[in-house]
Amino acid sequence: MRRRHIVSGFGLFGAAILAAPAILAPRAARATTYGPEPVDVELVLAVDVSRSVDPEEQEMQFRGYAAAFRDQRMIEAFTGGPVGAIACTLFTWSDWNIQEHLVPWLKLDSPGASERFAAAIDAAPRRTHLYTSISGAMDFAAQLFNQDYEGTRQVVDISGDGVNNSGRDVGQARADALSKGIVLNGLAVLDRAPPPPGLMQMQPLDEYYQDRVIGGPGSFVMVAEGFEAFESAVRRKIIREVAGHVGPAMERAFA
Repeated sequence: MRRRHIVSGFGLFGAAILAAPAILAPRAARATTYGPEPVDVELVLAVDVSRSVDPEEQEMQFRGYAAAFRDQRMIEAFTGGPVGAIACTLFTWSDWNIQEHLVPWLKLDSPGASERFAAAIDAAPRRTHLYTSISGAMDFAAQLFNQDYEGTRQVVDISGDGVNNSGRDVGQARADALSKGIVLNGLAVLDRAPPPPGLMQMQPLDEYYQDRVIGGPGSFVMVAEGFEAFESAVRRKIIREVAGHVGPAMERAFA
């Protein structure tokens, strides 16, 4: 059995949960009694914490996500669909066997719920690991669906600044996710710093995400021109995902 590195016990993971009170108990009770709760979209946020993302850049990612969930335009998007709610969760990823599920599934149907999700992101631990396993992130994300919520769409939002260099072939993981009806979208962060010698990418990252990562109906890549543009990219990307808007296969966000 392949080992998954997930924070266990209470520790720092518990702090993230406490920062978002009443996330777990009500949803579990409802799911057990009535079955999965309908939502417009089930959205999984997969955040790259490999060594190419330095502490400052990692903080930009976390703050960008938290700020996006406090944005009034995001809240209007969450509540503007036929059901009037989405379900969202967040995990970080790096090596093929390292994924940390930091923010549990939460129904977002009000400013208060969106604030609880943002607060859980604020409280989540910041940790950095080594490699970049997009395939591992896809596999882990696919296991998170079909639990307490049932959306008309299941979407995985993979953000990262590098190509797959750990775990199984990303094309195989992508095909497995697509076979389950999951839509894969990408948020490619273009690092302006030149890569170390010997690590030159053969293909630009935005093109790599478009060719190898995204897939499914309406899938697209949002390109952040540096980590400074991450917050803007996240907000625009999630609004488009929630709305189900079909647009260009690649969009760009600037700081």
